[in-house]
Amino acid sequence: ILNSPYARPDRHWELDETGQPTQNIIESRRQAAFITPIPKPRKQTKAAPKGVDQGQFIFDEGKNLSTAEQMYDPIPVINVIRSHVDAWRRISDPANWKVSPETARLLRHWRGMGESANPAGGWRPFFCQVEAVETLIWLTEVVPALGKKENALLEHLRNANAEANPELFRIALKMATGSGKTTVMAMIIAWQTVNAVRRPQSKRFTKGFLIVSPGITIRDRLRVLYPFDPDSYYERLGLVPPDMLPEIRKAKIVITNYHAFMLREKINLSKGTRALLQGHNAPPQTTETEGQMLRRVMRELMHLKNIMVINDEAHHCYREKAGSDNSVNELKGDDKEEAKENNEAARVWISGIEAVKRALGIHTVIDLSATPFFLRGSGYREGTLFHWTASDFSLMDAIECGIVKLPRVPVSDNIPSEEMPVYRNLWEHIGKTMPRKSRANAGALNPADLPSKLRTALETLYGHYEKTFAEWEKAKLGVPPCFIIVCSNTAASKLGYDFISGYVHQTANGEGHFENGSLELFRNFDEDGNPLARPHTLLIDSQQLESDDSLDANFREAAGDEIERFRQERLQRSGSREEADAITDKELLREVMNTVGKPGRLGESIRCVVSVSMLSEGWDANTVTHVLGVRAFGTQLLCEQVIGRALRRQSYDLNERGLLDVEYADIFGIPFDFTAKPMPPKIKPPKPAVHVHAVSPERDALEIRFPRIAGYRAELPEEKLEARFTADSTLRLTPELAGPTRVKQSGIIGEAADLNVQRLENIRDAEIIYKLTQRLLDAKFRDDNGELKLHLFGQLKQITARWYREHLVCSGGVYPAMLLYRELADTACERIEKAISAYFLEERQRPVKALLDSYNREGSSARVNFFTSKPKRWTTDSRKCQVNLVIADSDWELEFCRLVEDNRRVIAYIKNAGLGFEVPYRLGSQNRAYLPDYIVLIDDGRGSEDPLHLVVEVKGYRREDAKEKRLTMETFWVPGVNRLGAYGRWAFAEFTEVSDMQKEFDELVEGLVKR
Repeated sequence: ILNSPYARPDRHWELDETGQPTQNIIESRRQAAFITPIPKPRKQTKAAPKGVDQGQFIFDEGKNLSTAEQMYDPIPVINVIRSHVDAWRRISDPANWKVSPETARLLRHWRGMGESANPAGGWRPFFCQVEAVETLIWLTEVVPALGKKENALLEHLRNANAEANPELFRIALKMATGSGKTTVMAMIIAWQTVNAVRRPQSKRFTKGFLIVSPGITIRDRLRVLYPFDPDSYYERLGLVPPDMLPEIRKAKIVITNYHAFMLREKINLSKGTRALLQGHNAPPQTTETEGQMLRRVMRELMHLKNIMVINDEAHHCYREKAGSDNSVNELKGDDKEEAKENNEAARVWISGIEAVKRALGIHTVIDLSATPFFLRGSGYREGTLFHWTASDFSLMDAIECGIVKLPRVPVSDNIPSEEMPVYRNLWEHIGKTMPRKSRANAGALNPADLPSKLRTALETLYGHYEKTFAEWEKAKLGVPPCFIIVCSNTAASKLGYDFISGYVHQTANGEGHFENGSLELFRNFDEDGNPLARPHTLLIDSQQLESDDSLDANFREAAGDEIERFRQERLQRSGSREEADAITDKELLREVMNTVGKPGRLGESIRCVVSVSMLSEGWDANTVTHVLGVRAFGTQLLCEQVIGRALRRQSYDLNERGLLDVEYADIFGIPFDFTAKPMPPKIKPPKPAVHVHAVSPERDALEIRFPRIAGYRAELPEEKLEARFTADSTLRLTPELAGPTRVKQSGIIGEAADLNVQRLENIRDAEIIYKLTQRLLDAKFRDDNGELKLHLFGQLKQITARWYREHLVCSGGVYPAMLLYRELADTACERIEKAISAYFLEERQRPVKALLDSYNREGSSARVNFFTSKPKRWTTDSRKCQVNLVIADSDWELEFCRLVEDNRRVIAYIKNAGLGFEVPYRLGSQNRAYLPDYIVLIDDGRGSEDPLHLVVEVKGYRREDAKEKRLTMETFWVPGVNRLGAYGRWAFAEFTEVSDMQKEFDELVEGLVKR
């Protein structure tokens, strides 16, 4: 795991020509790309355009981008859009975002900016979630106000849709399984609805939404998108600022599965009756009309115009390409049947949306999917990315950010003759001996006849599961890990299910002989053959879900409490007692599957799920640790879909490095192109959350207020410049800061090359100083008209040369000439400018002005209110702190709570967690926000009515950014705030030695009193 899930990824693993990691880390974001190979079609009847490979897309900004023969590859467009969105995101002033004030406020909220942002420890959206919504916002609100190049991107999307979806305008957002597509839907609904309510005349926004899912499982899970649902994301996650919730509740939302678009029979007629009524006339009309279907499906939206459609798992929704050579008829056997089913589902889905367009009008269709690829038999090459895809957060991105578990696959085994490990592609070795029919047509099958390699695979993977099971029990997680088996058909799934859970075998003379399951933890029977009250293994396939078979009576009796809980939940949602009581076995089975891994629910005891295709999507269990594939996987699309069921994380707690700890899913039988070194997973028990809040009115007297500063303005002399350098002026240039200095570079083919920066050794000091001075003058010394103050160049050069000789330290193989890199040059210029400012502030009393935030000028400890599961906590003294708990990041911070509460001169203190106290500063070329640890009110001899506000930083390890923070506090923030006069007196202190912190703090306080 290289990146935080909450920040833009800035590192990625290098992959070789086969898609395997080289163990090299690249210090940049991974470009959107097809990382896994997509096979070419076997049959081609048309030659590719000269000089253009099949599937290549040439993006030329400013031109029309499609023709009828164009083979789209959206990847270049995705990267172009991403670069534009990145540049737009870097704009610091919301006034320049070219969006509505409502959109700007939501963006600040989701990006963790401003007063409305969620507090420390509360819910935060992942970067990939924010980026997906940012892409839509940029395309919808920003692009129309920009130039020809940017509008060419919209033209590309229109052309792509004109070819594949002539009646619709679709935008696809590709997001890895487990990265939170439901949350993105809620963010889209919030953005559109708030703007539509507050700007009813705008055609860019709507408050009507039709959300379409591929099945009942996903449909039911999406109920959190309803504003009035008990678990609504908008309020439970703090998805929007509280004052926007009334607007959210005005949204009109319908959530359905695509099957609802099928025209239903109004009158059930037998075949004979139908023939009798028809006679020689037209057949009787017994099905719904299109209008009747729409009123049934989406009655709540019928009075609206231009609604937004959101497709979940949108790869099921497409229009089959007419006249294609890659038709269903080219396929055979199971592949042909699967393709027919896919195409029929896609036809119903997209036809339903087109009917909505004709009746009501559609604003936009938003497609969300981890795999927005055309399926087999669609007429497009299988695995072709939807042409209208605008953003991509791939599975590799999610792995590198820790958002999903890390899949581990076999990389070697003890069969010398096999290059590929057998369990990497198990079906290749057992497929010919497995049943190829459904259970209903397979005849008598004996689980004991499973192929040897399949049995050995089961035993091998199960052995690792046993160890994981024991670790989970020891950690008292409350639920077992889950092992899933994905089979090719219902006959194979029943064979595997019986083999591991137990079965009754019919002997030749017709007698039943009981055989218990071969895998003990997965058995559904005790040693005497009696069924367990709560099964450990669950068989899921379409035949069982659609049948009326009853579940075992013992299971219903033992799970009575959970069933009643399900009934009460159904009652709460539907308001109908009759509906809540009428739970069928099929509904119950579906509830068991959907609650696997959830304590106190029907599926809590399930350890193994054997399935056909039911788990290919829509299943969000986060306890899956092992997957066995017992079917063919013709493409990486199928691999990613199935492995996706195992990738949802169990814990989202960050470690001390601000990253998620790695979690693993061990995979057999799925030839997925990612490998990793096997390591034992670290099991973490769930952490209880606590409520951190200001205690009112009992502690109102301890309230601490602070100014919210947006920037600074320093007034420096025009004639003579001087600088006061300190230890914090020193810049230590290392490979960690400057980047690697020795790199092995290798392409897909060709000779590798060793690269280094040794040539920089020949650049003279005088040249470096001269160019650094130029940058200092250009960035920091301009007049009110933006002109360079050229008369100061000589003085600045002398000061720069002094800093260069005395305060530049190079180590680890870097060279001083690396200061010519813009980011490092700007860091040096910041140090030099602050030294100049510090001299005139101290020696000449030149003032610095702090600029207050125009929208929110003041913060307060009275506003602290958040929940957190962070374990480091301090219960505060009611006489010293307005907030009930201090949530700390280190033991040092807890120690500071003790010593500050023991000091008699301390009037009050507050930890900067959920407080919103930020100090703007620059690091190199970037504007950043520094969050100091504490604010302490001290009686320094002027009484409690005029206390000193001491800003405190407790830090063990000081990186280069710590120097910038301290310099900013001492040079700009503290003098600027003190000059304002309206917020009392302020000072800054930093403690870097925990063993001396008590002594240093007491001496500091006493020194302030004597001063």
